Amino acid sequence: MFEIKNVYRQALPATRFIGRKYSDADRVNGSFANKWGEWFSQGYFETLEQLTIPEPFFEDSDAYIGLMRWKEGEPFEYWIGMFRPKDTPVPAGFDFVDFPESTLGVVWLYGKEGNLYSHEDACGNTLVQRGETVITDVQGALWFFERYACPRFTTPDELGNVVLDICYFIK
Repeated sequence: MFEIKNVYRQALPATRFIGRKYSDADRVNGSFANKWGEWFSQGYFETLEQLTIPEPFFEDSDAYIGLMRWKEGEPFEYWIGMFRPKDTPVPAGFDFVDFPESTLGVVWLYGKEGNLYSHEDACGNTLVQRGETVITDVQGALWFFERYACPRFTTPDELGNVVLDICYFIK
């Protein structure tokens, strides 16, 4: 069970997402949890955190991200990584996606961690019901992401619940 706790618009500066791309073939039991485990065990986030500027360049810019790309007729992409300032040099072994200055539609899912995944469609529908327009890139692909913000996601409240952000690019 989950609850939508907050819905808002957020400005995103021109940014570079740095990470690694995965496909449906990388799922284990329908999940990318194994890849997240690899990121933690191999210290990949530490490499990206070293690229951080002294101050966050937008709210929650220090969060870990599960970035998704979907387009009908094309393979699904799931990226793990972080947003860094535009033009940040990309370390060896990583890839990147540049995003222009944008607006995000942010939905906070509140509940037990295991109940918060795979609700991206519900979050997109919530944004549309609130009058937002979810947009695609110039190739017609939809980009959206899970944002694991500290301490909302990393520190459970007194009920053992956390918040997972689901973000879409909106008009």
